[in-house]
Amino acid sequence: MTLLRSSMDFYSKPVIPNPATSPDAYRKHAREWLTNNVPTHMLADSLDYRAPTLQESSDWEAAMYRAGLAGMTWPKTYGGHGLGLREHLAVNKEIGALAMPESVSSIGKELAGPIIMTVGTEAQKQTFLPAILQMKNYWCQGFSEPDAGSDLVRLRTRAIQEGDSWRINGQKIWTSGAAKAHYCLLLTRTGTVADKHRGLLMFAVPMDTPGIRVVPIRSIDNKESFAEVFFDDVVVPDSARLGAPDEGWGAAIRVLSIERATNRMYRAWRFECELRQLVQASLSDRELSLRLKESYYQRRIGQVLSEIDALKGLVEKSVDQLMAGDAIGARGSLTKLYWSECHQAFMALAQEIVSQVGPSSSALAQRARQHFTTAYLFSHAETIYAGTTEVQLDIIAQRIMQLPKDI
Repeated sequence: MTLLRSSMDFYSKPVIPNPATSPDAYRKHAREWLTNNVPTHMLADSLDYRAPTLQESSDWEAAMYRAGLAGMTWPKTYGGHGLGLREHLAVNKEIGALAMPESVSSIGKELAGPIIMTVGTEAQKQTFLPAILQMKNYWCQGFSEPDAGSDLVRLRTRAIQEGDSWRINGQKIWTSGAAKAHYCLLLTRTGTVADKHRGLLMFAVPMDTPGIRVVPIRSIDNKESFAEVFFDDVVVPDSARLGAPDEGWGAAIRVLSIERATNRMYRAWRFECELRQLVQASLSDRELSLRLKESYYQRRIGQVLSEIDALKGLVEKSVDQLMAGDAIGARGSLTKLYWSECHQAFMALAQEIVSQVGPSSSALAQRARQHFTTAYLFSHAETIYAGTTEVQLDIIAQRIMQLPKDI
């Protein structure tokens, strides 16, 4: 057989557990299906690894959805599987345990989808939500701006109503996936910057709308995964509006709290997978295995392991709180701050180790050097995207610790 496993018909047709079964049963289903179906060339710790194409990634994620491993908590009415957060977490643990690539549709699944379910019309839900899960379209998030960064209060992109339409002018930056996106989850302002939280409005804007210009930005890892996006007299119908005028701030905060607390619950388990890859690659090489015996590296690796365990506990506690009916709110900033700072430090340690890999090192060590060099470069963005460390500290100080602003 010459076809790669990226062909949608190549993946096995799963038997999805009954929703009445336990999260453990669902986790077993996820483990077995992933083990039998994940293409080895998509696993970063495999010697067969190669970067998957966009189509291969899309086919793989569509297969995961059909296997019940995506859209788990979304209502069946909108294409989801109608399950709970415990099943969602159980599956995420198995996804994290494998060195799989990140989703090419994370903005749609993790941000656009939840916000559409929260403030969208019934027509918008029926149009957008099933298509997101079926990988029929991709989304980008138009929040950050050159003069505002993560501070949405300073947002300047304007939306002016003209009858049954809106005219949009402005600029977004660091927009991940803009070049491939079909839609933009766009946050605009209907008034002036002086209005601060008031007058913010969100849209679902088709990226092929006249007046939209995407300018890719090359990052430190030599990729063009994000871009500047310019909106020059972009006219969209009122049906593109998500929620009522003045509802944009509340919707944006809900999006960001979701992004910071509940999205990619697999992170702690993925970090553990990366640690296993680093250790196994080092043990496969004579020189690196000697390094691992040094007390300095044993202490550093022990610290990473303890931080991973702490992050697991934080994620599981968040699920317990959400299942009890609590809102995450500002506590999402604690999770975002912790995982981004810890992983960035972990990648610095990994880079320190793999930088010692030479031409005569083992094949696993060579693969680890490729992976962790790229991961180290990308990790520099982790304390910036989804809200900078400084913004998270400010939220924690003011909204959790109730500290006055003038301290």
